[in-house]
Amino acid sequence: MDLFDIVSKINSILWGPVMLFLLLGTGVLFTFKLRFLQIRKMKYAFKETFKGIFKKGDRANEDGMSSFQALSTAIAAQVGTGNLAGVATAIAAGGPGAIFWMWISGFFGMSTIFAEAILAQVYKKRVDGEVTGGPAYYITDGLKNKYLAAFFSIAIILALGFMGNMVQSNSIGAAVSGAFNINPLFVGIGVAIIVGLIIIGGIGRIASFTEKIVPFMAIFYILGSLIIVFSNYENIIPAFKMIIYGAFNPMAATGGLIGATIKESFRYGIARGLFSNEAGMGSTPHAHAVAKVKHPGQQGLVALMGVIIDTGIVCTLTALVILTTGSIEAGLSGAALTQEGFMRGFGGFGSYFIAICLFFFSLSTIIGWYFFGESNVKFLFGKKGLGLYRAIVLLCIIVGTTMKVELVWELADTFNALMVIPNLIALLGMTSLIVKVTNDYENNFEKNKPSQYINTEDKLRNPQY
Repeated sequence: MDLFDIVSKINSILWGPVMLFLLLGTGVLFTFKLRFLQIRKMKYAFKETFKGIFKKGDRANEDGMSSFQALSTAIAAQVGTGNLAGVATAIAAGGPGAIFWMWISGFFGMSTIFAEAILAQVYKKRVDGEVTGGPAYYITDGLKNKYLAAFFSIAIILALGFMGNMVQSNSIGAAVSGAFNINPLFVGIGVAIIVGLIIIGGIGRIASFTEKIVPFMAIFYILGSLIIVFSNYENIIPAFKMIIYGAFNPMAATGGLIGATIKESFRYGIARGLFSNEAGMGSTPHAHAVAKVKHPGQQGLVALMGVIIDTGIVCTLTALVILTTGSIEAGLSGAALTQEGFMRGFGGFGSYFIAICLFFFSLSTIIGWYFFGESNVKFLFGKKGLGLYRAIVLLCIIVGTTMKVELVWELADTFNALMVIPNLIALLGMTSLIVKVTNDYENNFEKNKPSQYINTEDKLRNPQY
């Protein structure tokens, strides 16, 4: 048994039913604890998210970034290759019904990501003059467990900053070299230069990049998908029937084309949904922690929109492209299945369209994951560790484009699981605080009454800031 087999075996245990139950169960718990907040406060979530989108002059600095910039940074990490390849894998392995279970995971995941953003805001603090935060900080100051926090930090730096970014750069190298016949090594060097120019500018340049690129890439992909879906309008209703009926009878939904069971439909839909929107994984709180808002509840509602955009819109459109074009009949999986759908819709241009989307999706994810890792490098070593961290990230980007990444994927999944566990412990351990802050937002802040958790002009009123 080689290293790949050993790591795969470990992942089959780590990412088995227990982990999926914990992630989904946490979402169910917070949904009931917060009284279905993702439904009750949907109008407010849209208002909080988009009210400042056209506001000029709100630059990110050592005091943080705007609420929309924080959301853009979170979405930059959430919307990636999983939205293209992950959705297709779920359909290929679990049938169209897997998308229904993906929606279910997204619905409950909204309450989890709200809870993460709440804690990130409550326990954010200044490190070397800059506002920062994330699970390492709320585990240290909320749970009073610095060892568990250090464990989380090491896991996320390895999972996202290093191995995860190798996988993302590999996706860019494969897509660009395949579509435009460019040597993957040259693609990797080019991507490393672009990333280096962005990250060397610190939080200001990262926020500026994500708030511009994320809306562009989302609109580009959404419009392309809608064109294909509506050009096959007669298949839209049958596609939704396949999704809903297939969730409970996968074999009948596809006429036995995919030999999936209800168990497989549920498993792959839940798993791909959770991996895609990252709810409960402890990654997006790093972005939401540095948002300049008056109350933690505001950023919690903004965080909800990340799941809606990622799972509710982008993942759903990928599924509809595959189903309305009949690409499911091709017997493909992963990115190849998604590419088949766009090629059936756009002809030869479809491969270029997917290559362009993969480039921007993966590039934005690299930037988002770099930022999450940077927050934890600061937690462990302060600013003095950033130089070496940046150098390793850029090296991983170049190396990632030239190698087979099956083992790297498996290792990234291992450390992903290891960062989920301490984050879920923190969320469950501070459930009462999350409920308290939410009630303060609804009963006091929204009604312009004195609030215990409101920010002053330059800092949050809590002893850890």
